[in-house]
Amino acid sequence: MKAVIYVRYSSDNQREESIEGQMRDCMQYAEYNDIQIVGSYIDRALSAKTDNRPNFQKMIKDSAKRLFDVIIVWKLDRFARNRFDSAYYKNILKKNGVRVVSAKESISEGAEGIILESVLEGFEHTNGHNKLKSELKQPKFNVK
Repeated sequence: MKAVIYVRYSSDNQREESIEGQMRDCMQYAEYNDIQIVGSYIDRALSAKTDNRPNFQKMIKDSAKRLFDVIIVWKLDRFARNRFDSAYYKNILKKNGVRVVSAKESISEGAEGIILESVLEGFEHTNGHNKLKSELKQPKFNVK
């Protein structure tokens, strides 16, 4: 089985080590599951709330070439935080014979896996909204 790794971090507040840690965990997952890594796609300081990520789009386009069977992500929220985008792009990948797996979230195939994936995506979507609300409610003070 051949795979690519997709990693990203979402803001300038995060560091390059975030990418390195994700790559390390994805490589370990591949080694443990006897998966050959044939490439990687990295988006830096780009949120998964949108699909406007250059290397993400390149990966989706490249999936049509059938050079890989699997996309390994650190966690599903690295792929997409928007449930619509997740379903949309996974459908394209499925047509191209490619599936997405998480290195850190054990999700089985079949009905149970589909339900768990939906719950995780819903949680991440809601968690992102709650985080934004919390940030907006924080009072801003200028100390002189």
